[in-house]
Amino acid sequence: MDADQLRALQAPLKSQYREAPDAARITLKAQGRLGEGMTCKVETGRALAEAGLHPATGGDGLSLCSGDMLLEALVACAGVTLRAVSTAIGVNLRDAQISAQGVLDFRGTLGVAKDAPVGFENIDLRFELDTDASPEEIATLLKLTERYCVVFQTLNAPPRLSVAVA
Repeated sequence: MDADQLRALQAPLKSQYREAPDAARITLKAQGRLGEGMTCKVETGRALAEAGLHPATGGDGLSLCSGDMLLEALVACAGVTLRAVSTAIGVNLRDAQISAQGVLDFRGTLGVAKDAPVGFENIDLRFELDTDASPEEIATLLKLTERYCVVFQTLNAPPRLSVAVA
């Protein structure tokens, strides 16, 4: 897909959202059900993913770790956004590798130390680009990727969360 094709694809959507802003407000949903043992089966829209305890909390390592899934969602969103932005601004990427890593202190989630956080202490997102783009073009590409990546922005400025029992 080139920049003109991307613009043609997105133009009617952008027009619709300008004219009817509420049409742009889409509710995304996820659903899961308890599985066998310490697992939860999550419908991904394409397949069923079974998440379980990380080995550092007693898991057997056979199930997906939700922390890994969070990092994978960040990598996926950043990669798609990087491709869309590079296409839109005309930066040719021959290839790109996106990686994310985060540090967890499992004492927090296991309740071993009240001062240990539950969740990631930090997450580092890294791009390895194969491109002839100038340093200025790369800086713009990364700035816009960061700005428009939904998962990055959600982690960067967390939304209001609520929990309820139905």
